[in-house]
Amino acid sequence: MRKMIWGAAVSGAFAALALAVGAAQAAEPKFTPGPCAGDYSGVANQIQCGTLTVDETRGGPSPRRVALPVTIVKASAPRPGAVPVIYLHGGPGGGVVETLGRSLRGVPGRELIAVDQDWIYFDQRGGGVASPTLDCGGVALNDAGPLSDAAAQQLIACGRRLKASGVGLSRYNAEEVVKDIQDLRKTLGLKQVDLFGVSYGTRIALDVVRHDPTGVRAVVLDSPWTPEAKWAQGGPEMISDAVKVIFKRCAEDAACNAKYPHPGADLDGVAAKLLAGPVVQNGQTYTADLLGGFLMDAAYSGPDARALPATAARFAAGDLSALDDTRAGAGYREAQFFTHLCKEELPFESREATRKGAQRDPVSRLAEKSFDRLFQVCQAYPVGAPDPVEAQPISSLIPTLFLAAEIDPGCPPAVAKAAVGRFPKGQLSIIPNTTHGVSRGSACARKMIRGFLADPAAPIDQSCLHPEHDRFEFDLN
Repeated sequence: MRKMIWGAAVSGAFAALALAVGAAQAAEPKFTPGPCAGDYSGVANQIQCGTLTVDETRGGPSPRRVALPVTIVKASAPRPGAVPVIYLHGGPGGGVVETLGRSLRGVPGRELIAVDQDWIYFDQRGGGVASPTLDCGGVALNDAGPLSDAAAQQLIACGRRLKASGVGLSRYNAEEVVKDIQDLRKTLGLKQVDLFGVSYGTRIALDVVRHDPTGVRAVVLDSPWTPEAKWAQGGPEMISDAVKVIFKRCAEDAACNAKYPHPGADLDGVAAKLLAGPVVQNGQTYTADLLGGFLMDAAYSGPDARALPATAARFAAGDLSALDDTRAGAGYREAQFFTHLCKEELPFESREATRKGAQRDPVSRLAEKSFDRLFQVCQAYPVGAPDPVEAQPISSLIPTLFLAAEIDPGCPPAVAKAAVGRFPKGQLSIIPNTTHGVSRGSACARKMIRGFLADPAAPIDQSCLHPEHDRFEFDLN
């Protein structure tokens, strides 16, 4: 099929399709070939696209349907007998199909994606450019929570608007996405697939393993997040821990230590100042919430983590402008973020324990209020009663590769370490001196993934970790 760019006209047609099928009686899942979302110019692989249309509420009275955009990247050199890989994006509230072309043109994509296996991408219900899209219009929100009281109120109002419009907010969660994945597999006529999850996509992959592993041959978990892990409870401390690892690496690096000998003290001083009250600078207001959210994102990101000692020095010198971009939030479909967290995560966590743990040190205190607001917003999202099974650990005989970053404020390596022992055919590699999303930042990780998918029973070869990951490379400018 010809590679196509999906612009505003196609997006409008996609929404019209969802409305049309919503007005009809519920029907069987259907995959319809069609135009692509995104720009695939310069991509060597053949690209095929379409839409998976399924019930919003399976087996229920509502006729509403959801439409999920799908992109299939055909292998450039197909391996005989190879099964396709279904990619599961993170978030929750993320998307993948619109920006996939850019990933395929980059070095990491060319090294990993659709070399000898077809790779299948789709936007999960409520996220990306799926329809309906549970978007709140851009709110100051990231994985640390709403970054202001005003943002929390916007998110509460958004949930109420979506409910009033007829969206079934209890149907946008991991268990429903599992059913979508199986419907996608069946409508494409695939007997077997591999799953590749990144970040919260690993939680989706693990729920496939729990709820319906039919046809799943092997699983790759990049930056694993497991059902028993705690999102808000312990979240502020995880940010602080990741920042401490970065600054420890700076102390061990002669050039970084010489130029920035006390980044921890620099950051603690700025944290204390903002915890005492907002600072107004050049017409912008800077808060403790904003700094906490910035540190969450910075420790996630390779470039920002490498620059963090230098950034802390600028903060200490009075320049807080690095916080400006954090106000825009993470770019999530915000209500889809909450339909997942309010169903799968926060019902099994303690709001009081979250507040108490955040008192550990100045950096953890920065994120206390934003994480607390997650609980506040969830009170306004009617996602249905939580299922206790969603907080239980998972075990499986399916070959599973756990790949964790050493530096990760959201999916720390301890999560993967605790889980892999319940997988008799599981393997674990913690990638030193790297950050969240190791398949993006590590050529060695990509090599291990390709080797594992070629033969999931063979021990992964970790020899490539040296010298690629022997040290953390800092940006000292």
